[in-house]
Amino acid sequence: MSQKQLKEAFISNLNGTSLLEISAGLSLAPLCLLCRGLLLVLYYLHHGKPVSSRKYSLLLDFLVLVSPLLFSCTILSPIIFFMPVILAAFCAGIFSKIYSQRKREARARLGQIVKEFHETYLDPEYIPAITVFRVYVNVLTSISILAVDFPQYPRRYAKAETYGTGVMDLGVGAFIFGNALVCPEVRQKSYVTQPRFSNLARQAFSVWPLIALGVGRLLSVKSIEYHEHTSEYGVHWNFFFTLAFVRLAASLLLAVFPKHKAWLVGLALAVLYQLLLSTTSLKVFVLHGSDGRDSRLGFLDANREGLLSLLGYLAIYLASVQVGLWLLQRRASVRGWLEALRGLAMAVLGLFVLLQLCQACAEPVSRRVANLPFCTWVLAHCLLLLSLFVLTDLALVFTKLLVKGSSVPCCWKVVQPPDASKKHGREAVPVGREDKLPQLCLISAINKNQLLFFLLANVMTGAVNILIDTIHSRAAFTLSILHLYMFFNCLIMYILHARNIVLKFW
Repeated sequence: MSQKQLKEAFISNLNGTSLLEISAGLSLAPLCLLCRGLLLVLYYLHHGKPVSSRKYSLLLDFLVLVSPLLFSCTILSPIIFFMPVILAAFCAGIFSKIYSQRKREARARLGQIVKEFHETYLDPEYIPAITVFRVYVNVLTSISILAVDFPQYPRRYAKAETYGTGVMDLGVGAFIFGNALVCPEVRQKSYVTQPRFSNLARQAFSVWPLIALGVGRLLSVKSIEYHEHTSEYGVHWNFFFTLAFVRLAASLLLAVFPKHKAWLVGLALAVLYQLLLSTTSLKVFVLHGSDGRDSRLGFLDANREGLLSLLGYLAIYLASVQVGLWLLQRRASVRGWLEALRGLAMAVLGLFVLLQLCQACAEPVSRRVANLPFCTWVLAHCLLLLSLFVLTDLALVFTKLLVKGSSVPCCWKVVQPPDASKKHGREAVPVGREDKLPQLCLISAINKNQLLFFLLANVMTGAVNILIDTIHSRAAFTLSILHLYMFFNCLIMYILHARNIVLKFW
Protein backbone atom coordinates (compact mmCIF):
# COMPACT_ATOMS: atom_id res chain seq x y z
CA MET A 1 0.00 0.00 0.00
CA SER A 2 1.15 3.53 -0.74
CA GLN A 3 1.52 6.12 2.03
CA LYS A 4 -1.73 7.76 0.85
CA GLN A 5 -3.61 4.44 1.03
CA LEU A 6 -2.14 3.67 4.46
CA LYS A 7 -3.33 6.99 5.87
CA GLU A 8 -6.78 6.58 4.34
CA ALA A 9 -7.10 3.10 5.82
CA PHE A 10 -5.90 4.45 9.18
CA ILE A 11 -8.95 6.73 9.47
CA SER A 12 -11.53 4.41 7.86
CA ASN A 13 -13.93 1.70 9.09
CA LEU A 14 -14.17 2.99 12.67
CA ASN A 15 -17.13 2.74 15.08
CA GLY A 16 -16.74 5.58 17.60
CA THR A 17 -16.92 5.42 21.38
CA SER A 18 -19.53 5.56 24.16
CA LEU A 19 -21.69 8.55 25.09
CA LEU A 20 -20.33 8.35 28.64
CA GLU A 21 -16.70 8.70 27.49
CA ILE A 22 -17.58 11.69 25.32
CA SER A 23 -19.41 13.32 28.23
CA ALA A 24 -16.39 12.76 30.48
CA GLY A 25 -14.14 14.33 27.86
CA LEU A 26 -16.43 17.33 27.45
CA SER A 27 -16.08 18.18 31.14
CA LEU A 28 -12.33 18.74 30.75
CA ALA A 29 -12.56 22.07 28.90
CA PRO A 30 -14.79 23.77 31.56
CA LEU A 31 -12.52 22.40 34.31
CA CYS A 32 -9.45 23.79 32.54
CA LEU A 33 -11.21 27.15 32.26
CA LEU A 34 -12.12 27.06 35.96
CA CYS A 35 -8.54 26.14 36.90
CA ARG A 36 -7.14 29.06 34.88
CA GLY A 37 -9.59 31.49 36.51
CA LEU A 38 -8.85 30.27 40.04
CA LEU A 39 -5.10 30.53 39.45
CA LEU A 40 -5.50 34.15 38.29
CA VAL A 41 -7.59 35.03 41.35
CA LEU A 42 -5.01 33.34 43.61
CA TYR A 43 -2.22 35.31 41.92
CA TYR A 44 -4.15 38.55 42.49
CA LEU A 45 -4.72 37.59 46.12
CA HIS A 46 -0.97 37.20 46.67
CA HIS A 47 0.34 40.09 44.54
CA GLY A 48 -2.52 42.62 44.57
CA LYS A 49 -2.48 42.92 40.76
CA PRO A 50 -3.29 40.71 37.74
CA VAL A 51 -0.64 38.98 35.63
CA SER A 52 0.90 41.86 33.67
CA SER A 53 3.42 40.00 31.50
CA ARG A 54 2.02 39.07 28.08
CA LYS A 55 4.58 36.29 27.78
CA TYR A 56 3.57 34.65 31.05
CA SER A 57 -0.12 35.21 30.32
CA LEU A 58 0.15 33.33 27.02
CA LEU A 59 2.20 30.56 28.62
CA LEU A 60 -0.31 30.13 31.46
CA ASP A 61 -3.27 30.09 29.07
CA PHE A 62 -1.64 27.54 26.77
CA LEU A 63 -0.46 25.23 29.55
CA VAL A 64 -3.80 25.28 31.40
CA LEU A 65 -6.37 25.72 28.63
CA VAL A 66 -4.86 23.74 25.74
CA SER A 67 -2.13 21.35 26.88
CA PRO A 68 -4.35 19.17 29.14
CA LEU A 69 -6.67 18.55 26.19
CA LEU A 70 -3.72 17.43 24.05
CA PHE A 71 -2.66 14.93 26.69
CA SER A 72 -6.21 13.71 27.35
CA CYS A 73 -6.80 12.73 23.72
CA THR A 74 -3.44 10.98 23.34
CA ILE A 75 -1.37 9.29 26.06
CA LEU A 76 -3.86 9.99 28.89
CA SER A 77 -6.90 8.69 26.99
CA PRO A 78 -6.81 5.33 28.85
CA ILE A 79 -7.55 7.21 32.10
CA ILE A 80 -9.99 9.73 30.59
CA PHE A 81 -12.59 8.98 33.29
CA PHE A 82 -10.12 9.94 36.02
CA MET A 83 -9.05 13.19 34.36
CA PRO A 84 -12.17 15.20 35.41
CA VAL A 85 -11.75 13.93 38.98
CA ILE A 86 -8.09 14.98 39.07
CA LEU A 87 -8.81 18.44 37.62
CA ALA A 88 -11.83 18.96 39.88
CA ALA A 89 -9.75 18.04 42.94
CA PHE A 90 -7.03 20.48 41.85
CA CYS A 91 -9.61 23.26 41.39
CA ALA A 92 -11.12 22.47 44.80
CA GLY A 93 -7.70 22.78 46.38
CA ILE A 94 -7.07 26.19 44.81
CA PHE A 95 -10.53 27.42 45.81
CA SER A 96 -10.02 26.21 49.37
CA LYS A 97 -6.78 28.16 49.57
CA ILE A 98 -8.43 31.30 48.19
CA TYR A 99 -11.35 31.00 50.62
CA SER A 100 -9.20 30.36 53.69
CA GLN A 101 -6.83 33.24 52.98
CA ARG A 102 -9.67 35.61 52.18
CA LYS A 103 -11.54 34.55 55.30
CA ARG A 104 -8.70 35.70 57.50
CA GLU A 105 -8.93 39.17 55.99
CA ALA A 106 -12.71 39.55 56.14
CA ARG A 107 -14.72 37.31 58.43
CA ALA A 108 -17.88 37.21 56.37
CA ARG A 109 -20.07 34.16 56.91
CA LEU A 110 -20.60 31.75 54.04
CA GLY A 111 -24.37 32.33 54.14
CA GLN A 112 -23.86 36.06 53.72
CA ILE A 113 -21.51 35.47 50.78
CA VAL A 114 -24.01 33.14 49.11
CA LYS A 115 -26.78 35.70 49.57
CA GLU A 116 -24.61 38.42 48.06
CA PHE A 117 -23.78 36.06 45.18
CA HIS A 118 -27.46 35.42 44.37
CA GLU A 119 -28.15 39.17 44.30
CA THR A 120 -25.12 40.01 42.16
CA TYR A 121 -25.87 41.74 38.85
CA LEU A 122 -23.97 40.68 35.73
CA ASP A 123 -23.30 42.45 32.45
CA PRO A 124 -26.38 41.52 30.39
CA GLU A 125 -24.73 42.46 27.09
CA TYR A 126 -22.07 39.74 27.21
CA ILE A 127 -22.45 35.99 27.77
CA PRO A 128 -18.93 34.55 28.08
CA ALA A 129 -20.12 30.93 27.83
CA ILE A 130 -21.03 31.46 24.16
CA THR A 131 -17.60 32.86 23.31
CA VAL A 132 -15.79 30.13 25.22
CA PHE A 133 -17.94 27.40 23.66
CA ARG A 134 -17.14 28.54 20.12
CA VAL A 135 -13.44 28.95 20.84
CA TYR A 136 -13.10 25.56 22.50
CA VAL A 137 -14.92 23.80 19.65
CA ASN A 138 -12.37 25.40 17.32
CA VAL A 139 -9.45 24.40 19.56
CA LEU A 140 -10.64 20.81 19.99
CA THR A 141 -11.28 20.50 16.26
CA SER A 142 -7.81 21.84 15.46
CA ILE A 143 -6.22 19.34 17.85
CA SER A 144 -8.19 16.41 16.44
CA ILE A 145 -7.67 17.02 12.72
CA LEU A 146 -3.91 16.56 13.16
CA ALA A 147 -3.84 14.18 16.14
CA VAL A 148 -6.08 11.68 14.32
CA ASP A 149 -3.22 10.92 11.92
CA PHE A 150 -0.99 9.76 14.81
CA PRO A 151 -1.31 6.31 16.45
CA GLN A 152 -1.51 7.85 19.96
CA TYR A 153 -4.95 9.30 19.10
CA PRO A 154 -7.44 6.52 19.95
CA ARG A 155 -9.23 5.18 16.88
CA ARG A 156 -12.51 5.26 18.81
CA TYR A 157 -12.29 9.08 18.91
CA ALA A 158 -12.07 9.42 15.12
CA LYS A 159 -15.06 9.75 12.83
CA ALA A 160 -17.23 6.65 12.62
CA GLU A 161 -17.56 5.09 9.19
CA THR A 162 -21.35 4.69 9.09
CA TYR A 163 -22.87 4.37 12.57
CA GLY A 164 -21.31 5.39 15.87
CA THR A 165 -20.43 8.35 18.07
CA GLY A 166 -16.84 9.47 17.66
CA VAL A 167 -15.44 12.62 19.22
CA MET A 168 -14.75 14.06 15.77
CA ASP A 169 -18.32 13.30 14.70
CA LEU A 170 -19.51 15.52 17.53
CA GLY A 171 -17.02 18.22 16.55
CA VAL A 172 -18.63 18.61 13.13
CA GLY A 173 -22.08 19.14 14.62
CA ALA A 174 -20.72 21.40 17.37
CA PHE A 175 -19.22 23.68 14.73
CA ILE A 176 -22.69 24.12 13.19
CA PHE A 177 -24.18 24.68 16.66
CA GLY A 178 -21.59 27.33 17.56
CA ASN A 179 -22.05 29.23 14.30
CA ALA A 180 -25.80 29.37 14.80
CA LEU A 181 -25.46 30.83 18.31
CA VAL A 182 -24.02 34.05 16.87
CA CYS A 183 -25.71 34.17 13.48
CA PRO A 184 -27.19 37.53 12.32
CA GLU A 185 -30.73 36.37 13.06
CA VAL A 186 -29.73 35.96 16.71
CA ARG A 187 -27.43 38.98 17.11
CA GLN A 188 -29.14 41.73 15.11
CA LYS A 189 -31.65 43.62 17.22
CA SER A 190 -32.82 45.50 14.15
CA TYR A 191 -33.67 42.22 12.43
CA VAL A 192 -37.25 42.32 13.68
CA THR A 193 -37.99 45.74 12.21
CA GLN A 194 -36.33 45.13 8.82
CA PRO A 195 -38.03 43.45 5.84
CA ARG A 196 -37.56 39.72 6.16
CA PHE A 197 -35.68 39.29 2.88
CA SER A 198 -33.43 42.33 3.29
CA ASN A 199 -30.65 40.26 4.88
CA LEU A 200 -30.53 37.50 2.27
CA ALA A 201 -28.25 39.35 -0.15
CA ARG A 202 -25.94 40.29 2.69
CA GLN A 203 -25.85 36.65 3.88
CA ALA A 204 -25.13 35.43 0.36
CA PHE A 205 -22.16 37.78 0.18
CA SER A 206 -20.90 36.93 3.67
CA VAL A 207 -20.41 33.22 2.91
CA TRP A 208 -18.11 33.74 -0.06
CA PRO A 209 -14.97 33.20 2.06
CA LEU A 210 -16.29 29.75 3.01
CA ILE A 211 -16.98 28.95 -0.65
CA ALA A 212 -13.51 30.17 -1.58
CA LEU A 213 -11.91 28.07 1.18
CA GLY A 214 -13.91 25.04 0.06
CA VAL A 215 -12.74 25.46 -3.53
CA GLY A 216 -9.17 26.06 -2.36
CA ARG A 217 -9.20 22.91 -0.23
CA LEU A 218 -10.68 20.87 -3.10
CA LEU A 219 -8.02 22.02 -5.59
CA SER A 220 -5.11 21.60 -3.18
CA VAL A 221 -6.17 18.13 -2.02
CA LYS A 222 -6.62 16.87 -5.57
CA SER A 223 -3.46 18.50 -6.93
CA ILE A 224 -1.08 17.00 -4.34
CA GLU A 225 -3.03 13.71 -4.00
CA TYR A 226 -3.50 14.30 -0.28
CA HIS A 227 -5.17 11.45 1.62
CA GLU A 228 -8.91 11.90 2.14
CA HIS A 229 -11.80 9.87 3.51
CA THR A 230 -14.28 9.89 0.62
CA SER A 231 -17.24 8.59 2.62
CA GLU A 232 -17.15 11.67 4.90
CA TYR A 233 -18.56 14.16 2.38
CA GLY A 234 -17.92 12.69 -1.06
CA VAL A 235 -15.41 13.20 -3.85
CA HIS A 236 -15.64 16.99 -4.27
CA TRP A 237 -17.56 18.18 -1.20
CA ASN A 238 -15.98 19.31 2.07
CA PHE A 239 -17.01 20.90 5.37
CA PHE A 240 -16.44 24.48 4.16
CA PHE A 241 -19.17 23.97 1.56
CA THR A 242 -21.45 22.51 4.24
CA LEU A 243 -20.98 25.55 6.49
CA ALA A 244 -21.72 27.94 3.63
CA PHE A 245 -24.83 26.23 2.27
CA VAL A 246 -26.33 25.52 5.69
CA ARG A 247 -26.02 29.20 6.57
CA LEU A 248 -27.61 30.28 3.28
CA ALA A 249 -30.47 27.79 3.56
CA ALA A 250 -31.12 28.77 7.18
CA SER A 251 -31.26 32.47 6.28
CA LEU A 252 -33.80 31.69 3.57
CA LEU A 253 -35.99 29.65 5.93
CA LEU A 254 -35.77 32.26 8.68
CA ALA A 255 -36.85 34.90 6.17
CA VAL A 256 -40.01 32.84 5.52
CA PHE A 257 -40.75 31.58 9.03
CA PRO A 258 -40.65 33.56 12.31
CA LYS A 259 -37.25 33.14 13.90
CA HIS A 260 -38.78 32.42 17.33
CA LYS A 261 -40.25 29.27 15.72
CA ALA A 262 -36.86 28.12 14.39
CA TRP A 263 -36.83 25.01 16.58
CA LEU A 264 -40.17 23.88 15.15
CA VAL A 265 -38.87 24.26 11.59
CA GLY A 266 -35.71 22.36 12.54
CA LEU A 267 -37.71 19.59 14.23
CA ALA A 268 -40.04 19.22 11.25
CA LEU A 269 -37.08 19.08 8.87
CA ALA A 270 -35.22 16.45 10.94
CA VAL A 271 -38.32 14.25 11.36
CA LEU A 272 -39.24 14.48 7.67
CA TYR A 273 -35.66 13.61 6.64
CA GLN A 274 -35.64 10.64 9.02
CA LEU A 275 -38.94 9.40 7.60
CA LEU A 276 -37.46 9.55 4.11
CA LEU A 277 -34.40 7.63 5.27
CA SER A 278 -36.51 4.96 6.98
CA THR A 279 -39.31 4.49 4.43
CA THR A 280 -37.60 5.01 1.08
CA SER A 281 -34.38 3.90 -0.61
CA LEU A 282 -32.69 7.20 0.27
CA LYS A 283 -30.52 5.67 3.02
CA VAL A 284 -29.36 2.88 0.70
CA PHE A 285 -28.43 5.51 -1.87
CA VAL A 286 -26.41 7.54 0.66
CA LEU A 287 -24.55 4.51 2.01
CA HIS A 288 -24.08 2.44 -1.13
CA GLY A 289 -24.61 4.67 -4.17
CA SER A 290 -27.10 4.53 -7.01
CA ASP A 291 -26.06 1.04 -8.11
CA GLY A 292 -25.73 -0.39 -4.59
CA ARG A 293 -21.97 -0.96 -5.09
CA ASP A 294 -20.64 2.41 -3.86
CA SER A 295 -20.63 4.02 -7.28
CA ARG A 296 -19.41 7.60 -7.65
CA LEU A 297 -20.80 8.41 -11.10
CA GLY A 298 -22.21 11.91 -11.57
CA PHE A 299 -22.01 14.88 -9.20
CA LEU A 300 -24.91 13.82 -6.93
CA ASP A 301 -23.67 10.23 -6.63
CA ALA A 302 -20.08 11.35 -6.07
CA ASN A 303 -21.03 13.75 -3.28
CA ARG A 304 -24.17 12.14 -1.89
CA GLU A 305 -23.01 12.19 1.78
CA GLY A 306 -22.16 15.90 1.73
CA LEU A 307 -25.27 16.98 -0.19
CA LEU A 308 -27.92 14.96 1.65
CA SER A 309 -26.43 15.48 5.13
CA LEU A 310 -27.13 19.19 4.61
CA LEU A 311 -30.70 18.47 5.72
CA GLY A 312 -29.56 17.16 9.10
CA TYR A 313 -27.05 19.96 9.63
CA LEU A 314 -29.69 22.51 8.68
CA ALA A 315 -32.00 21.07 11.36
CA ILE A 316 -29.20 21.39 13.94
CA TYR A 317 -28.54 24.98 12.85
CA LEU A 318 -32.19 26.01 13.17
CA ALA A 319 -32.56 24.42 16.61
CA SER A 320 -29.34 26.18 17.67
CA VAL A 321 -30.73 29.53 16.53
CA GLN A 322 -33.54 28.97 19.03
CA VAL A 323 -30.96 28.26 21.75
CA GLY A 324 -29.12 31.47 20.87
CA LEU A 325 -32.31 33.53 21.05
CA TRP A 326 -33.15 31.99 24.43
CA LEU A 327 -29.68 32.63 25.84
CA LEU A 328 -29.77 36.28 24.77
CA GLN A 329 -32.95 36.97 26.72
CA ARG A 330 -32.09 39.64 29.25
CA ARG A 331 -30.97 38.06 32.53
CA ALA A 332 -29.17 40.60 34.65
CA SER A 333 -28.62 38.69 37.89
CA VAL A 334 -26.95 35.52 39.07
CA ARG A 335 -30.35 34.30 40.24
CA GLY A 336 -31.68 34.59 36.69
CA TRP A 337 -28.77 32.58 35.29
CA LEU A 338 -29.16 29.89 37.93
CA GLU A 339 -32.75 29.49 36.74
CA ALA A 340 -31.50 29.39 33.14
CA LEU A 341 -29.01 26.72 34.13
CA ARG A 342 -31.85 24.59 35.46
CA GLY A 343 -33.63 25.06 32.14
CA LEU A 344 -30.53 23.93 30.25
CA ALA A 345 -30.18 20.88 32.49
CA MET A 346 -33.80 19.88 31.82
CA ALA A 347 -33.28 20.32 28.07
CA VAL A 348 -30.14 18.14 28.17
CA LEU A 349 -31.97 15.43 30.10
CA GLY A 350 -34.92 15.55 27.71
CA LEU A 351 -32.65 15.30 24.65
CA PHE A 352 -30.78 12.29 26.05
CA VAL A 353 -34.10 10.53 26.68
CA LEU A 354 -35.19 11.42 23.14
CA LEU A 355 -31.87 10.10 21.80
CA GLN A 356 -32.45 6.70 23.40
CA LEU A 357 -35.97 6.58 21.96
CA CYS A 358 -34.74 7.57 18.50
CA GLN A 359 -32.05 4.89 18.50
CA ALA A 360 -34.51 2.26 19.74
CA CYS A 361 -37.26 3.14 17.25
CA ALA A 362 -35.29 4.34 14.21
CA GLU A 363 -31.55 3.65 13.88
CA PRO A 364 -28.23 4.39 15.60
CA VAL A 365 -26.44 7.73 15.35
CA SER A 366 -24.90 8.33 11.93
CA ARG A 367 -22.90 11.42 11.03
CA ARG A 368 -22.59 10.12 7.48
CA VAL A 369 -26.30 10.60 6.80
CA ALA A 370 -26.90 13.17 9.60
CA ASN A 371 -30.04 11.37 10.72
CA LEU A 372 -32.46 12.34 13.52
CA PRO A 373 -30.47 10.48 16.24
CA PHE A 374 -27.33 12.34 15.12
CA CYS A 375 -29.10 15.71 15.35
CA THR A 376 -30.46 14.85 18.81
CA TRP A 377 -27.06 13.61 20.00
CA VAL A 378 -25.25 16.75 18.81
CA LEU A 379 -27.78 19.09 20.45
CA ALA A 380 -27.70 17.12 23.73
CA HIS A 381 -23.92 17.21 24.07
CA CYS A 382 -23.59 20.81 22.86
CA LEU A 383 -26.13 21.97 25.44
CA LEU A 384 -24.31 19.89 28.07
CA LEU A 385 -20.99 21.62 27.25
CA LEU A 386 -22.66 25.03 27.15
CA SER A 387 -24.26 24.36 30.55
CA LEU A 388 -20.88 23.42 32.03
CA PHE A 389 -19.37 26.68 30.73
CA VAL A 390 -22.23 28.70 32.28
CA LEU A 391 -21.68 26.86 35.58
CA THR A 392 -17.95 27.58 35.36
CA ASP A 393 -18.59 31.30 34.79
CA LEU A 394 -20.90 31.46 37.79
CA ALA A 395 -18.29 29.69 39.95
CA LEU A 396 -15.68 32.26 38.89
CA VAL A 397 -18.08 35.13 39.67
CA PHE A 398 -18.52 33.67 43.18
CA THR A 399 -14.73 33.43 43.58
CA LYS A 400 -14.24 37.02 42.44
CA LEU A 401 -16.69 38.14 45.11
CA LEU A 402 -14.39 36.57 47.69
CA VAL A 403 -11.40 38.58 46.44
CA LYS A 404 -12.60 42.10 45.66
CA GLY A 405 -10.86 43.71 42.70
CA SER A 406 -9.71 40.46 41.10
CA SER A 407 -10.44 39.86 37.44
CA VAL A 408 -10.60 36.89 35.07
CA PRO A 409 -10.57 37.39 31.28
CA CYS A 410 -13.61 36.08 29.39
CA CYS A 411 -15.66 35.89 32.57
CA TRP A 412 -18.82 37.77 33.51
CA LYS A 413 -18.33 41.33 34.65
CA VAL A 414 -20.11 42.29 37.87
CA VAL A 415 -22.12 45.50 37.38
CA GLN A 416 -23.92 47.90 39.67
CA PRO A 417 -27.55 46.94 40.33
CA PRO A 418 -30.16 48.89 38.38
CA ASP A 419 -31.49 51.90 40.26
CA ALA A 420 -33.42 55.07 39.67
CA SER A 421 -30.60 56.56 37.64
CA LYS A 422 -31.12 53.91 34.99
CA LYS A 423 -34.59 55.27 34.33
CA HIS A 424 -32.91 58.44 33.13
CA GLY A 425 -30.97 56.55 30.50
CA ARG A 426 -27.87 55.57 32.47
CA GLU A 427 -26.69 52.02 31.93
CA ALA A 428 -25.25 49.79 34.61
CA VAL A 429 -21.47 50.07 34.77
CA PRO A 430 -18.86 47.48 35.78
CA VAL A 431 -17.45 47.56 39.28
CA GLY A 432 -13.98 46.55 40.38
CA ARG A 433 -10.88 46.75 38.23
CA GLU A 434 -11.88 44.66 35.23
CA ASP A 435 -12.30 47.50 32.76
CA LYS A 436 -9.41 49.54 34.13
CA LEU A 437 -6.90 46.75 33.65
CA PRO A 438 -7.84 44.83 30.50
CA GLN A 439 -5.91 41.58 30.17
CA LEU A 440 -4.77 39.76 27.08
CA CYS A 441 -6.42 36.38 26.86
CA LEU A 442 -5.89 33.43 24.54
CA ILE A 443 -9.65 32.83 24.33
CA SER A 444 -10.28 36.42 23.23
CA ALA A 445 -7.37 36.18 20.77
CA ILE A 446 -8.76 33.08 19.04
CA ASN A 447 -12.29 34.48 19.15
CA LYS A 448 -11.24 37.56 17.19
CA ASN A 449 -9.95 35.49 14.24
CA GLN A 450 -11.74 32.16 14.48
CA LEU A 451 -11.94 31.45 10.75
CA LEU A 452 -8.25 32.29 10.34
CA PHE A 453 -7.40 29.97 13.25
CA PHE A 454 -9.34 27.12 11.65
CA LEU A 455 -7.78 27.78 8.23
CA LEU A 456 -4.28 27.96 9.70
CA ALA A 457 -4.87 24.66 11.53
CA ASN A 458 -5.94 23.01 8.26
CA VAL A 459 -2.88 24.31 6.40
CA MET A 460 -0.52 23.25 9.19
CA THR A 461 -2.17 19.82 9.34
CA GLY A 462 -1.53 19.34 5.63
CA ALA A 463 2.08 20.50 5.96
CA VAL A 464 2.79 18.14 8.87
CA ASN A 465 1.28 15.17 7.03
CA ILE A 466 3.33 15.88 3.93
CA LEU A 467 6.60 16.24 5.85
CA ILE A 468 6.18 13.54 8.52
CA ASP A 469 5.31 9.85 8.57
CA THR A 470 2.65 10.32 11.23
CA ILE A 471 1.43 6.72 11.35
CA HIS A 472 4.71 5.36 12.71
CA SER A 473 5.52 8.21 15.12
CA ARG A 474 6.37 7.54 18.75
CA ALA A 475 4.59 9.11 21.71
CA ALA A 476 7.24 11.69 22.68
CA PHE A 477 7.62 12.84 19.08
CA THR A 478 3.83 13.00 18.61
CA LEU A 479 3.31 15.12 21.72
CA SER A 480 6.13 17.46 20.68
CA ILE A 481 4.68 17.96 17.20
CA LEU A 482 1.14 18.50 18.50
CA HIS A 483 2.29 21.01 21.11
CA LEU A 484 4.42 22.95 18.61
CA TYR A 485 1.55 22.94 16.10
CA MET A 486 -1.01 24.23 18.60
CA PHE A 487 1.38 26.72 20.21
CA PHE A 488 2.27 28.19 16.81
CA ASN A 489 -1.41 28.60 15.91
CA CYS A 490 -2.18 30.16 19.30
CA LEU A 491 0.86 32.43 19.14
CA ILE A 492 -0.22 33.86 15.76
CA MET A 493 -3.70 34.60 17.16
CA TYR A 494 -2.19 36.13 20.30
CA ILE A 495 0.09 38.45 18.32
CA LEU A 496 -2.81 39.58 16.12
CA HIS A 497 -4.93 40.19 19.21
CA ALA A 498 -2.17 42.17 20.93
CA ARG A 499 -1.98 44.41 17.87
CA ASN A 500 -5.79 44.58 17.59
CA ILE A 501 -5.77 43.07 14.08
CA VAL A 502 -8.92 41.33 12.87
CA LEU A 503 -8.43 39.68 9.48
CA LYS A 504 -12.01 39.95 8.31
CA PHE A 505 -12.79 42.10 5.31
CA TRP A 506 -16.11 40.74 4.07
